[in-house]
Amino acid sequence: MGYFVNVESGVNLYVEDINPGGSKTILFLHGWPLNHNQFEYQFNVLPSMGYRCIGIDWRGFGKSDKPMNGYNYNRLADDIRAVVGALQLNNFTLAGHSTGGAIAIRYMSRYNGYGVSKLILIDAAAPTGFTAETASTFLAEALNDRPKMIRRVTETFFFQYISDPFSNWFYQMGLQAAGWSTAAIIVTLRDEKLDADLPKIRVPTLITHGIHDKVIPFAQAQVLNQQINNSKLVPFQYSGHGPFWEERDKFNQLLAQFIG
Repeated sequence: MGYFVNVESGVNLYVEDINPGGSKTILFLHGWPLNHNQFEYQFNVLPSMGYRCIGIDWRGFGKSDKPMNGYNYNRLADDIRAVVGALQLNNFTLAGHSTGGAIAIRYMSRYNGYGVSKLILIDAAAPTGFTAETASTFLAEALNDRPKMIRRVTETFFFQYISDPFSNWFYQMGLQAAGWSTAAIIVTLRDEKLDADLPKIRVPTLITHGIHDKVIPFAQAQVLNQQINNSKLVPFQYSGHGPFWEERDKFNQLLAQFIG
């Protein structure tokens, strides 16, 4: 079922809550410039295995409200905390992809991992996000020809072949975001660093990363693995930035195994 949660005055986030009666809960944080629908191929499988799967659209993306501000990791983590409080979640697994991984890391350090028993970082944009060069290219395109930029993101995202219909589906997801929120996150990815957050993570952490990732290099996953205690890195040999789709069977089994 889908509903909205108020996170601050005038800002409501869309929440997709699948199998609310499930025995274990996984909260998914999507990547930029996407929304919760990127996890369709998890939502197809994990609920039937008994998991409750919750997908949140961050502010500015998907079906959530799109205010002009609040696109820094602190505020985005605060939004997640508001949803966790509203849904009274406890003992759940937090799974973040790309920028969603960065938000998950900030949530863990800012709120001492409130309610989280396990963490999954999927091709996380951490401890750094975009280089200044990458950011300036994306920013120029986002502000002048956003559809072209989203098409380019789609083309570099996957290592595996994607069909035209799949490419269009992915592209449409990016278009659902506001232009200003899309641009604001590029600046956040360029300017905010997460090195100081990593030692504060104190739960078992699974790090997955495609070795062919052209968006966030695999080397970043190795840094996370070194800096986060009690973490395990699983490389995905046939994936780019999207192992959740490119090697979905392996990915889903790994999640189920890790969560137990």
